[in-house]
Amino acid sequence: MPTATLIAPREHDLGGGFRVRRLLPSAACRSVGPFVFFDHFGPVTAGPADNHDVRPHPHIGLATVTYLFEGAMMHRDSLGAVQRIEPGAINLMTAGRGIVHSERTPDDLRAVTRRSHGLQLWCALPEAHEEDAPAFVHTPAAQLPELELDGVRVRVLIGGAFGAASPVATLSETLYLMLDCPAGAALTLPALGADGAAERALYSVDAAFELDGEVIPPFTLAVLAIGSTPKLRTPAACRIALVGGKSLGPRFIVWNFVSSRRERIAQAQDDWAAQRFDPVPGETEFIPLPPR
Repeated sequence: MPTATLIAPREHDLGGGFRVRRLLPSAACRSVGPFVFFDHFGPVTAGPADNHDVRPHPHIGLATVTYLFEGAMMHRDSLGAVQRIEPGAINLMTAGRGIVHSERTPDDLRAVTRRSHGLQLWCALPEAHEEDAPAFVHTPAAQLPELELDGVRVRVLIGGAFGAASPVATLSETLYLMLDCPAGAALTLPALGADGAAERALYSVDAAFELDGEVIPPFTLAVLAIGSTPKLRTPAACRIALVGGKSLGPRFIVWNFVSSRRERIAQAQDDWAAQRFDPVPGETEFIPLPPR
C-alpha cells in the first residue's frame, strides 16, 4: 500500500511570465484539511524590465496564506491595509464576504535584480463564517515559535504541534508547519489534530525526501493517510511544508471565489463585473473577470 497519494504540479502563468506550480485543487485531491488551493512560485530571478505585479482582484469565502522564502512583495487591500511581506512572516487575509487586494514589487526593488520564492495557499472558511467581515493580519517571523526535533528545525506557522502553538488565529482547525531538514535527518511524523484525525500533506520546495523508504520528488504534494505515522528521511537538505487540519467538506471554486453555495459565486462574479466590490485605495488597475 502506498505511503501517500502523490500529486504532481500543473504550471500556470499569472502574467508577465510569472509562472507558478499549482498542486491544489487537483483531480486526485480537492483539499487537505481546510486547504483548497496550493501554489508554489519561484525561485525566480527578475530584473528591472520584468513586471510580476498582481493587479487588484477580489476574493470571497476563503483566507489566503502567504509565506516567502526569498524576496518581498507589497500587499494592499480594500480595507486600507498596506504591508510589506518578507521571508518568514505569515500573512493571513480573510476574505469573508469580500475583499480586493494587490500584490506588487516594492518600489525599492523595481530597479534591481531580485529573487522571488514562496508559497501562497487558500483555506476555505467554515460555512458559518463565509460571510464574515474581511480582515488582514500580519505576523512577523520573530513571533512564530520554533523547535528542534531529531535535528529538524520546525517552525509552527499556523496551529499547534509538538507542544508549540502559533499565535495566528484561524476559524477552523488548521495546521501549517515548515520543516528545515538537514541531510540525513530522520523523523517519525505523528498523527496530528485534536483527535489524531487531521488530514495532512507534505511538500518539498527544493529536494527529494523519503516516506517509509518511498522517494517523494520535489514539487510533489504527498497526501498522507489519516492517522498514519510514516518515517520521514531526507537524503539531501530540504525544506518541507506540512499542511492540514480538519476537513470542512466540499467547496465550489471558480476563479478567485470559494463558497459552499454555487449561487454565491455567481453573485460575486456579477459584483466584480459591475465593480461593486470596495476598491483598493490608490489603485487604478484591476484584473477583469475571466469569461464564464
